[in-house]
Amino acid sequence: MAGKIIGIISLKGGVGKTTTVANLGSILAAEFKKKTLVVDANFSAPNLALHLGLVNPKVTIHDVLSNKAKIHEAIYRHEAGFHLIPAAYMYKKINPHALKHKIRHLREHYDMIFLDSSPNLNEEMLATMMASDELLVVTSPDYPTLSTTLRAIRLAKQKRIPITGLILNRVRNKKFELSIKDIENAALVPVISVLPEDIKIPEAIYYTTPVSLYKPLSNSAVEFRKLAANLIGEKYENVGLWGILKNIFKR
Repeated sequence: MAGKIIGIISLKGGVGKTTTVANLGSILAAEFKKKTLVVDANFSAPNLALHLGLVNPKVTIHDVLSNKAKIHEAIYRHEAGFHLIPAAYMYKKINPHALKHKIRHLREHYDMIFLDSSPNLNEEMLATMMASDELLVVTSPDYPTLSTTLRAIRLAKQKRIPITGLILNRVRNKKFELSIKDIENAALVPVISVLPEDIKIPEAIYYTTPVSLYKPLSNSAVEFRKLAANLIGEKYENVGLWGILKNIFKR
């Protein structure tokens, strides 16, 4: 059975798109034993590799899209068991619309492929949308972010790319925040995951490790685990620290 390609998008930087991609890749590979690939499709301002401790990779998605390398040459293995295709830190002019053509055959080798999109409404985001089977939109419970989220949803619907749901990130449970109901009514898209504001996430980024590995029992790690299970149609069971570590070490 062919794997699924999911684009993770937002129209605002800093809402947690890259963090979501890194943690879903880690959890699905280490704990659910899925063959998982994450791809940095933020061609002009990439940072997925930095989140995962890969600095100055020799071959990147830019080389693949420029026909200077084969795609298998740009695939790196993370210690958690998933694979990564990084992007170049120095901008190179490429054809972003070649992304779909370059990665589509990888479905045969992976169960799940996640694309970390550019946060800008440009050709880069369009490339992610066109290469994806479905989309997840990362947002936060405030009006400025919601307004950009609605723009991203409209564009996806225009391109007829299915949106699986919204990931509501950095939730503090304060009265001044938009409620899930308010967001769903405005977007006409369900919220499928609620991620709390968690100081462990910037700590994990500092140590270039997904929070699901850095602090596996943190609130955010547990919610990422629930989201991962939901995406593959499995029931999440909180097995505690020993169960999590056992799954990782088995891998």
